Amino acid sequence: MAPTVLLAEDDRAIRHALERALTLEGYRVTAVADGVEALAQAHRTPPDVLVLDVMMPGIDGLQVCRVLRAEGDRTPILMLTALVETADRIAGLDAGADDYVVKPFDVEEVFARLRALLRRTAAPAGADAPAPPAQPLPPVRPPEGRTVEAAGLRLDPQARRVWRGERELELTRTEFELLELLVRNAGIVLDHSTIYDRIWGYDFGPGSKNLAVYVGYLRRKLDQPGAPQLIHTVRGVGYVLRED
Repeated sequence: MAPTVLLAEDDRAIRHALERALTLEGYRVTAVADGVEALAQAHRTPPDVLVLDVMMPGIDGLQVCRVLRAEGDRTPILMLTALVETADRIAGLDAGADDYVVKPFDVEEVFARLRALLRRTAAPAGADAPAPPAQPLPPVRPPEGRTVEAAGLRLDPQARRVWRGERELELTRTEFELLELLVRNAGIVLDHSTIYDRIWGYDFGPGSKNLAVYVGYLRRKLDQPGAPQLIHTVRGVGYVLRED
């Protein structure tokens, strides 16, 4: 069965165009014009994925996201935003969004990001959704026992908890998955394509800032005054976890 999409966009032209494009792509779409309708519809008939415009009258997309996450709803959320500053994108991630697309956008990028979100949550993919291109993946070190440890970090993959020393960190799902990948491959430089494939299931290309936003957000949660930085940038390649 085709995945269901709840689309909330107050711009009528964009809403109708995106609803038509998603329908032609094989999705079952419910389109609403504001955040109040979006919350009501999400409670009435939970979708497989939500597409929320950030700037809507009344209840905006960020508030819709916060309400759903506070209720324990883990449905993947793709934000549509005309805001291009890093701080604005971080605000969306803070609210619990899984990904974002900056307006004006290419509809093919929206399709790709939706496919990636649905793969990550093991939702049934559309019949015509192509498989992601194969990527060479680095070796993954199996954990000894229940926890995985590296560079002063300790992760419990089953409970999805992480500590730096004695301090427990509060991470979102994507942040935890990214950090776990880095910890399991501590000392190995992971290129951008490999990380995108492992975490998002799709390589968004060199123009995407999504990975940089998440790495920056992880650094702010990991770093401590006087303690060494753990996630290092290897320019032109990717990232590596190590304790210098």
